[in-house]
Amino acid sequence: MRKEQKHLKPLFDTVRKDLDKFDSLLERDLYADSDLVQNIIDHLLEKRGKRLRPTFLFLTARCCGMTHRKMVEAALSIELIHTATLLHDDVVDQADRRRGQSTVNAEWTNTISVLMGDFLFAKAFRLLVSTKCPKLIERVAETTEIVSVGELRQIEECGNFDLSEDTYLDIIAAKTASLFATSAAAGPLLNKSTSREVSRLAEFGKKVGISFQIADDLLDLVGDVKKTGKEVGNDLVQGKATLPLIHALRTSSRKVRDEITAILSNGSRPSHYRKVVDFIGNSGGIEYARASAARFGEEALKLIHRYGKSRYYNAIEEVVNFTVNREN
Repeated sequence: MRKEQKHLKPLFDTVRKDLDKFDSLLERDLYADSDLVQNIIDHLLEKRGKRLRPTFLFLTARCCGMTHRKMVEAALSIELIHTATLLHDDVVDQADRRRGQSTVNAEWTNTISVLMGDFLFAKAFRLLVSTKCPKLIERVAETTEIVSVGELRQIEECGNFDLSEDTYLDIIAAKTASLFATSAAAGPLLNKSTSREVSRLAEFGKKVGISFQIADDLLDLVGDVKKTGKEVGNDLVQGKATLPLIHALRTSSRKVRDEITAILSNGSRPSHYRKVVDFIGNSGGIEYARASAARFGEEALKLIHRYGKSRYYNAIEEVVNFTVNREN
């Protein structure tokens, strides 16, 4: 049994049976005849993620009374796709740490990390086929494409410190929120619900995902490296304009904007980026982004009020609150 974070355990306990089935399927299905591939799998399983997407899928389906015997396979396929994108991201970002351990590209090579991501994509779609739900398979395939385009758009906009808030939101809706949307839509798709119901829950998931990504971007500025496993200011070093910076630049004078963007374009010392982080905090960028994350979370919850209060709804509220206020 995996060790869970204490503050998330009550959320996991609400769908404990589903998550136990998820873990059993993960252990059974994620294997390979190759010693190399199996060693990498063991490395990935050593420090797994929070399982937020599977938990989110189970909670949403049960909250809306849309459970299905194949929802565990759907949850695992989505989690494998998410993990595959992280393996590719680490190569793109040249990252050497994730979740407090060496990345696959650092422990082995970039080539192996990319090919391992491809292996997980293949596993994911093999699981999806077993659901015998064409609309779910189509939805996940489309989402995988959207995630890829979102990642490419983010790379395209690296170094663009004139990025608008709307464009930023479009990018994170694609690269992050689309998987949350598909997680929320999995229940109604498996149960052959109406397209209106699928759209409602997909929109709910999308808003939760946007909230999650804004909060994640905040951690790059205010997070504790011991908890996040990432150095503060890493997004700035890579030239990524996230919501706190976008707001801070938008509300500053031209002179200050020019000074900050010059640092971002040419700076290389940690002290330079600390100055930018301080500028963002002093300009209200942190508070603005946190309020935006909370707003998207509140809008999301309104979309599922109609299903009534339940222990699953209460747990979803906790998931939303966690995404906004999380520390890692």
